[in-house]
Amino acid sequence: MRLPGALVALLIVGPGMILGCGRARADECDDLATRIAGAIGAKVGRRTGPSVDIRVPGGLHIDLTCRADPIVQAASSEPTPSPAYFADLAIAAQIVVGQSADAVQTAIATAHATALRERRKSFIQQNGWSASCYTDSSGSIRTLCSVGRIPAD
Repeated sequence: MRLPGALVALLIVGPGMILGCGRARADECDDLATRIAGAIGAKVGRRTGPSVDIRVPGGLHIDLTCRADPIVQAASSEPTPSPAYFADLAIAAQIVVGQSADAVQTAIATAHATALRERRKSFIQQNGWSASCYTDSSGSIRTLCSVGRIPAD
């Protein structure tokens, strides 16, 4: 009986090597979450699949999702969140996308203002990364903003 090449490779390499790749990605995401939490005075919360919850004093929750490129987002029950919401998200995003917190905060503020004014999701794209905001005047999440790298084609 002949085994398919992929199965032979799995038997030779072993499942530990394949699982090791997933663990390496998880470790990188956990390290990124720890760096973000340290930078904004937060605590790393629960991990669910590719997402890590980061809890900021005052009730802000930032979510870090690690797939091909990590994305950081923050939800608020306020249609116009506090300045701390935008500042903490900008610092977290600086770590994720490698741009200055000031540049990120400006993009988030523009996306948020556009979303409020036009009542639709707003995207701002700059130099390989994007910021987006969504607002909903009637939902439990009134504002949702995210920042991440734009995947290369």
